[in-house]
Amino acid sequence: GLVFVNGIRIQELGYKCEPDVQIELAEKALRKQEELITVLLNKPIGYVSSQPESGYRPAIQLLTEENYSLSEKPPVIPQRMSDLAVCGRLDIDSQGLLIFTQDGRIAKQLIGENSDVEKEYLVRVAGPHDEVGSKYLTMDRLKMLRHGLSLDGQALRPAKVDWANEDQLRFVLKEGKKRQVRRMCEAVGLKIHGLKRVRVGNVKLSTLPEGQWRFLQPDEFF
Repeated sequence: GLVFVNGIRIQELGYKCEPDVQIELAEKALRKQEELITVLLNKPIGYVSSQPESGYRPAIQLLTEENYSLSEKPPVIPQRMSDLAVCGRLDIDSQGLLIFTQDGRIAKQLIGENSDVEKEYLVRVAGPHDEVGSKYLTMDRLKMLRHGLSLDGQALRPAKVDWANEDQLRFVLKEGKKRQVRRMCEAVGLKIHGLKRVRVGNVKLSTLPEGQWRFLQPDEFF
């Protein structure tokens, strides 16, 4: 009874409707959605994104009062909250922006099958014998990184790949296969010496200190 379709309150569980109808939520449901939290963490190297095997530390352990990035005490400690899901992977050797949310709408937007949200990475690379990356990576290989590689038997979507400086590439992807950036670099003969996610959609890592976290602000949207 909390959903309206074309202005009519729906009481039937599993009600089906056409995709072009107007769907609205009752005020009570809107208030519940507004209470859902989303957290931004600057994950350090050495932590895994989700629940790990024995001996590995999950990044959610960092969501403590001591690691809150602002001077005042946080109104709630996310680590103690239920249903806080990680949205996208960052492997144990990578660092940067990691997002946790209770909001299924945000999770679907970021990691859903049809997600079109950009993820930006800064990647320090070198050739197989530790040559400076820009001296090893030919234009043909750079073009392959942008479009032409396949992983797990599937062609990758086009990516934006450019040099941030002579040994650091900037990747902008709209998909997130397991260890994708690392595997893309391996495919063209590059070794990765550092990988950092600095942006997801319109939300930037910016000055959030490593190992610290903050809440997504009401005026921030992915």
